[in-house]
Amino acid sequence: MKTRAITGFFFIIVMLASVLLGHYVFGAFYLLLSLFCLYEFYGLIKQGTAKPNVPMGLLCGALLYVAFALFTYKSAFAIPMLWHARFTDKLMFITPVFFGGIFIWELFRKLHAPFNNIAYTFLGIIFTIVPFTFFHALAYAGTFGIFDFHFPLAFLLMLWANDTGAYLTGRFLGRTKLFERHSPKKTVEGFIGGVLISAGVGLIISHYWAELTWAQWVIMAVIIGCFGTMGDLVESMFKRSINVKDSGGILPGHGGLLDRFDGLFLAVPVVYAYLYLITN
Repeated sequence: MKTRAITGFFFIIVMLASVLLGHYVFGAFYLLLSLFCLYEFYGLIKQGTAKPNVPMGLLCGALLYVAFALFTYKSAFAIPMLWHARFTDKLMFITPVFFGGIFIWELFRKLHAPFNNIAYTFLGIIFTIVPFTFFHALAYAGTFGIFDFHFPLAFLLMLWANDTGAYLTGRFLGRTKLFERHSPKKTVEGFIGGVLISAGVGLIISHYWAELTWAQWVIMAVIIGCFGTMGDLVESMFKRSINVKDSGGILPGHGGLLDRFDGLFLAVPVVYAYLYLITN
């Protein structure tokens, strides 16, 4: 328990710093984090399910993240606008070429079930890289192209509130199993408690940050609570399908990176779509 608490404390400090230290740190940190998550995903798959193309997967994942990051920016900050536009356009067209390279590389690998390998290579990118591109875009969802840490920080706070609320409510009040087949410890009561506590955090945030009305912040919190829980269940389903308990051991007492960010993977694309619709 002590190890878990210490790891959790430093994890929160690092995550808060990644959001608060500005545009460049924010973009670079989540690029590296998404690639580490993808690498962890491939490591789990390689234990027996398939043999994904790790180098091409990481390269394509990095290109995808960078391409959409540049596309998100309205201004290029220190980068001249014309150069930025040309580079972004070229990168957007080059990236699919490298994705095609995943298929071509498999011709030379001479492995059993090549399309399983191709499928898991792409699945890893979709499961890990794509959500982080949306999380990165949250920082530019308010005033498009201008960095604002409020949305990504609010997302993290409400996600953590949902996880903590679900754990505490489920521990003391939990009776009805939510998805016992995939996660025996999760309960309906815990799910409801997590969503309500997350909504409470959203209400508190609305008193300090005026980008959204209080109702819009609360709706965002409810979305995070619902889809964050679904993401947690999907990751549990994934681990059970390959017979592992934790996705890794990089965070002592907490498991792997996929275990820590499972709630983000499904929630953040929906939250970004919601913010895009109500702010445009």
